[in-house]
Amino acid sequence: MMKFTAEHEKNNANLLEKLRNYSEEITENDHTIFLKIISTKLDKWQINQIITPAEIFPRQKYVLATHWHPEFVPMELNRERIEKMFPNRKDELIIPTQHNEFMTYGSYTGAEVDCYASGFHEKVQLLIHFESGKLKDKDTMLRSMLAHTRKYRASQLFDFTNSFTKPVEERMHAASKKTGIEPVAVKFACTVVKKIEWLLDEYWDKVPDFSLRNKLVRNYFDALRPEFGHQFIDRVQTFVNEVKKIVKRNFPLEYFYRASEVIEEVRGIGGGIVIPHPEQFWPILLGRYDVDGYEVWNPQSNRYTEFLIDVVNEHNKHRRSSSKELLILMGDDCHQGEKTRRKDEQDPEKTEREIGLQPAWDALNIQKKLIRGGVTRASVIDEYRCRLSG
Repeated sequence: MMKFTAEHEKNNANLLEKLRNYSEEITENDHTIFLKIISTKLDKWQINQIITPAEIFPRQKYVLATHWHPEFVPMELNRERIEKMFPNRKDELIIPTQHNEFMTYGSYTGAEVDCYASGFHEKVQLLIHFESGKLKDKDTMLRSMLAHTRKYRASQLFDFTNSFTKPVEERMHAASKKTGIEPVAVKFACTVVKKIEWLLDEYWDKVPDFSLRNKLVRNYFDALRPEFGHQFIDRVQTFVNEVKKIVKRNFPLEYFYRASEVIEEVRGIGGGIVIPHPEQFWPILLGRYDVDGYEVWNPQSNRYTEFLIDVVNEHNKHRRSSSKELLILMGDDCHQGEKTRRKDEQDPEKTEREIGLQPAWDALNIQKKLIRGGVTRASVIDEYRCRLSG
């Protein structure tokens, strides 16, 4: 016990010494870290992690994936992973949904769009899907809307960093109180974020749009783990994440396009629309938006799956003969970029997500409700593909 206490005190002393000596000036190592985390070039070990799934699913014959984020991972590597995961698939409908940016897989193109639901003053998201051929020469307005939304979302990063560098005292105080972090760690966080801001300005022309996200801050702190240790960086990340939550809660929404505007534009081009993780946006279910279906399950939103299936089944049972059925979909919400990170830096919950893997389809209690609505993965693939081609 005494040996453990002595070792613990020694480690704390070493950490405090490192923090005291941590330069507030930009060092060569800071340049190296920054350029690495904004790079989209993949090393061989990263490629191997992408194309080597942790588990194979030989019994799954139908692959439905309408909510996943390629991020900066090349589509051919995503395809190789999918083919290895589901070697016996008979049919598939796979559509990428990058945040506010079109991406194409095979014959289909999609995006996940941030919108403003003015009726209940909240941000919502929509998954939009297309047969790629429909977009040619018809999507100028929609692409401009996505570009505006992407640019506006990127501005949240600067509000986030300004919270540390200006700083915004009430945010610092609230996050410190919530997490119980020590003052020396708060000072360290502010110093690091100030470096990130400086490096963003220094390399602005080289920073890809993809990197202008709050994750840039998380990834930079993670790169400091070898020097400061996992335990300390974990504490700092908890504090930083709390500040991010405060920023997101206070982010103005009126500069997003209204959900109705996005829906009108998508329908004009012949696209499909799905409401993702609706349990996070309950009021949208009451908005009677013109959508093709609800995502009743994903790894972040699975508390009310059975209830949502009942809602859709009931709607379809009593719908007018002239209106189309609401589809039941599930989303894996996979972020492929997470699979390029070193194992000890990965978010385990996000790393477990896989394109086309939605275990709820096979859960016996959920299957009972799906059967009542005559819903299977195969039937949803057929119906949604038909709608997108119509």
